[in-house]
Amino acid sequence: MPLSLIRATRATVGTRPVPERRRSAAPGARTALLPWALAAVLFAAYTALSVSRHLHLRTNAFDLGIFEQAVRGYAEGRAPVSELKGPGFHLLGDHFHPILATLAPLYRLLPSPLTLLVAQAVLFAVSAVPVTRAAVRAAGRWAGAGIGVAYGLSVGLQQAVAFDFHEIAFAVPLLAFSLERLMLRQWRSAVGFALPLLLVKEDLAATVAVVGCYLFWHGRRRLGTGVVALAVATVALVVLVVIPALNPDGVYTYLSNVDGPSGDPVGRLFLPAQKWGTVAVLLAPTAFLALRSPLILLALPTLGWRFWSTNPVYWGTGFHYGAVLMPIVFIAFADALTRLRFRLRARHGLRRWTVRGSVAVGLAVTAAALPAQPLAELARPATWQRDATVDAVSALLRRIPDGAEVAAPNGLAAQLTGRTRVYLFPRYPGGPGARPDWVVAADRPGDGLLPARDEAEALRSLPVAGYRPVASAAGLTVYRLTDPAG
Repeated sequence: MPLSLIRATRATVGTRPVPERRRSAAPGARTALLPWALAAVLFAAYTALSVSRHLHLRTNAFDLGIFEQAVRGYAEGRAPVSELKGPGFHLLGDHFHPILATLAPLYRLLPSPLTLLVAQAVLFAVSAVPVTRAAVRAAGRWAGAGIGVAYGLSVGLQQAVAFDFHEIAFAVPLLAFSLERLMLRQWRSAVGFALPLLLVKEDLAATVAVVGCYLFWHGRRRLGTGVVALAVATVALVVLVVIPALNPDGVYTYLSNVDGPSGDPVGRLFLPAQKWGTVAVLLAPTAFLALRSPLILLALPTLGWRFWSTNPVYWGTGFHYGAVLMPIVFIAFADALTRLRFRLRARHGLRRWTVRGSVAVGLAVTAAALPAQPLAELARPATWQRDATVDAVSALLRRIPDGAEVAAPNGLAAQLTGRTRVYLFPRYPGGPGARPDWVVAADRPGDGLLPARDEAEALRSLPVAGYRPVASAAGLTVYRLTDPAG
C-alpha cells in the first residue's frame, strides 16, 4: 500500500471519534445548568417560606412594612418616605440604600409586600449560581453541587429569608459574582460587581475598600487604589453629609452603636463568647477551610462593625445580619479547595479524599442544623393549612378602606402598607405630626417591639382622643376617629 494512502487512512480514522467528543460535551452542558437548577429549587423554597409567613401574619412593620413604604414612594414618583419611622421620615436619612428604587417598576405593576419578598427570594437564589460554579471548578461536579446546597441552606440566608425583607438582599448576589471574578482573577469584572454595593448600604463601603486592597495586593495597584479611594469618599459623603441632611434630627443615628468609650478594645471586639460562637457557626459548613483563603478577609468589615457594636442583636446569627457573609465564606471555601488541590497535585488519592471529606463535613453540619432552621417549616403541615384566626384577622383588616391613614402595631402593619398609609401604634395616634383616622390594636397588649405598658396606655387614651370601636375579632379591635375634636 502506498505510503500516502496509509497516511490518508490514519487521518480518516483520527477524525472519527466525533460521537466521543459529543458525549464529553454533554456533561459540560449539564454542569453549566446545575447552578441554575439549584437556584430554581432554592427560589421555590425561599418564596414558599417568606410568602407563607406573610400570609400567616408573621411579618412585621420593622422591616417589611418600612421597606414597602419606601419602594411604594419610589413607584409613585415620591421620595422614599416611611410613616412607620415617623411622619415624613425620609428613609435615606436612616440608611443609604437608593438601590431599592430598582424595585419600583415591578412594584408599580404588582403593589404588594409579596413583591418585595419574591424579589428577595430571586436575589438570594441567584447568588447560588456563582457560588456553585466556583465550587464545581474547585471540587468537581457533585462535590461542587454539595457546596452549593450547603450555601443555599446556610444559616445566614435562611434567617434572612425568614425575617422579612431587607436591602442587603441586593448585596448577596453582587458579592457572590464579585468574589467569583476575584477567584478567577477577572479584576475589572470583579470591580463592576463590587461598586454597586455602595448603593446598597453605607457599611458595605468598607467591604468594597477591602476588594480594592485585594486588587492592590495582587498587583493591580492603580485599579485597587481607585476602588479604595472611591469607597472612602462615598462613605464619607453619605455618613457625614447625605444622611444627616435627610435625617429629621440632622445626625447619622447608628453612630451611637459604635461610639463611646471603648474601655478594653480587645474585650469589646472579641467578648462575650457569643461572638466566637457566631464565627464558628459561619465557618463550620466549610470545615473551617475557608480560613485558608485570603478572600475570607472580605468578611472582616462586617464582622468588625457587628462585634464592635454595643447592640447585642448584632452579635448572634439571627435576623439578616449574616446573609452578606455567606457568599464570602463559601467562595473562600472553594478558593481554599483550589489551593489545597494544587498543593496536593502529586498525591491524587489524598487530594480526592481531602476534598470529599471537607464537603461531607460541611453537608453534615448543614443537615444537622436544618431541623432548627426556618426552612424546616416547609415540612410542617400547619404551614400549608388555612388558619381560622388568620382568616378572621384578615377580614377585620378589610374593614379599613384603601387609602386610609391607620395606626397599627408592628405585627400587623405589613398587612396594610400596600394599600393604606400606616403609622406605628402605640406611637400614633398621639404622636406629633399625624392623627390617623383608623387604629387597629390588640385587646390585651403584650411585649413586642414596644413595651406592653405603652400599648395599654395608648388603648386607654383612644376614647378620650375621639376613637370608637368599629369591629373586633381574634383579640383585635378596629377603631375609627369619630370625634376629631376629642
